Amino acid sequence: MISLDLLPHLPGCYLFLDSSGAVIYVGKARDLRKRVANYFQKQDHGPRTQALVLAASGLDFIVTNTEVEALLLENTLIKKHLPRYNIKLKDSSRYACIHLTEEKFPRIRISRKASGKGRFFGPFVSARERTMVYQIVRKTFGLRTCKRLPRRECLRYHLGHCSGPCIGKISGADYQKRVDRAASALGGKAGELICAMKQEMAELASRQEFERAIELRDEVAALEHLHERQKVEHSRKFDQDILSYIVEGSSVYLMLFKVYRGTLEGKEDFVFASSDSFLEEFLVQYYSENEPPLELILSEPLDEPMVDFLARKKGKTVRVTVPKHGEKKELLDLARKNVEIGFFGEQKKMEALQEALRLPGMPEVIECFDISHLAGTATVGSMVQFRGGRPDKSNYRKFRIKSVEGVDDFASIAEVVRRRYSRLKDEMQELPDLIVIDGGAGQLSSALGELQKLRIRIPVISIAKGEEDIYVPGRDGPLSIKKNEKASLFIQEIRDEAHRFAITYNRLLRKKSMTN
Repeated sequence: MISLDLLPHLPGCYLFLDSSGAVIYVGKARDLRKRVANYFQKQDHGPRTQALVLAASGLDFIVTNTEVEALLLENTLIKKHLPRYNIKLKDSSRYACIHLTEEKFPRIRISRKASGKGRFFGPFVSARERTMVYQIVRKTFGLRTCKRLPRRECLRYHLGHCSGPCIGKISGADYQKRVDRAASALGGKAGELICAMKQEMAELASRQEFERAIELRDEVAALEHLHERQKVEHSRKFDQDILSYIVEGSSVYLMLFKVYRGTLEGKEDFVFASSDSFLEEFLVQYYSENEPPLELILSEPLDEPMVDFLARKKGKTVRVTVPKHGEKKELLDLARKNVEIGFFGEQKKMEALQEALRLPGMPEVIECFDISHLAGTATVGSMVQFRGGRPDKSNYRKFRIKSVEGVDDFASIAEVVRRRYSRLKDEMQELPDLIVIDGGAGQLSSALGELQKLRIRIPVISIAKGEEDIYVPGRDGPLSIKKNEKASLFIQEIRDEAHRFAITYNRLLRKKSMTN
């Protein structure tokens, strides 16, 4: 089961994952929670979407500031992960940019490849906006569009749209000045041009030339869009890492945004114990195994030895930036927003569970058991561990049932609980804060009996399929927790993961048996 409870009502991208953690679908949404919920609430999906929902066993997401940014990020993530349920486009092209070529008399053109000689501006999600900006800049500065300089003037020159470098009507130096002004406008420095156009628009309106004034208004709006620089995909010639974190109690919750050639390609998140020098320790460990970027964007400066370490690992200078305003500060804020939503949404789930079950402490570590068999054959047990509200797959365990013949889920649960916690007790290892058993009151009683024999006191509950009833020791009936409440949804998520893990192991054993 995929938990929707953590998804915010914000724009962004969502990634469906299969049981191995591979990305199988990438989508974008204006409202992440509503969009993803639609997959599971709607019943009349097409065959492809039905297959996607059945194959998906996990979910990840990245929050963006706008739907346009989500659209750009979606494009990047699809090309990075090549998910099998996304449409495969033959040309695999990016959104188009505006290109000022590198020639004696540079020309302006639209390009889908933001690489090569010259200067690139964009990309533009809206083709209409791109074309409008392209035409404004081309006409305003009289830039040529022809692939080769003709020997005589063309129609564009006679219409006043080109400065006529082909027939010597403008010198190379003067033409280059026009190109530089066009680059400034495309680069977001179009203030003077916009002021002049607004003045002309007012004059047209005063002469009641409203049709032309409306056209000019749209052109001004298109130029003003150039000031809203894209924060997810923008034209840079170097890589950046954006790092944001929150220290809560004794833990650090850290997120790293990876930006390659100006394109946000994904995120990595980490949780570890806090210390006085946790940031330096993290940077040393992470960049000992990963190449540092040319620019590292942080919320606080680094000591000189740390900067020197990064430069030595990179082989060249690494710029460490602590932005106070502007585009980089907005990227840093976006990373922090993802930390808050991604990590502390998990915190809210654990708080809801603690309150619903009246636990003495926060259930940071939860272990869940399930039994799987096929008509009494190849009986196996699974144990999954959730740490900090998330699956900790390094601590998953599987059990081949040894002491039970035939179908006996009660005895099988007793065996795996006994084996798990007798070992932890003998080795004096950490015990979980909560144990969840897949089943009803009978399975709960079996698990509780083994824990009492081992003299281990850990809160233990069970959850029965169907109505998702939750049972606790010492109570005849289930708790009055509705199955769509946050606490119940969290328990269902943990139970479903244990069920998936058990079935996977059961199938593996049956396959081996058939092969033998």
